[in-house]
Amino acid sequence: MSSTGFVQIIEFTTSDIDAVRKIDEEWTKATEGKRTARRQIVTRDRNQPDRYLALIFFDSYESAMENSSLPGTQALSEKMAGLLEGAPGFVDLEVVEDRSL
Repeated sequence: MSSTGFVQIIEFTTSDIDAVRKIDEEWTKATEGKRTARRQIVTRDRNQPDRYLALIFFDSYESAMENSSLPGTQALSEKMAGLLEGAPGFVDLEVVEDRSL
């Protein structure tokens, strides 16, 4: 079965989501025309309000790794580290099916 894309899930805990969102907006501007991320969905856990999961969509694993190596992405990680409670968790997923229902 071939992949039709790649999704990375980043799980993190913070009590200051507004500051995290501000840093993310800075990253969006700083990586304009360079980033390979195609879409982002940020969710909040209803049962643990300080727990978030960001779903980042890419064309492939390779494009995700290219995005990770951007200087702007590295700067984002460093800035966010001070706002998170613990280290973020990562899940890397190959998309095997994508359809609307």
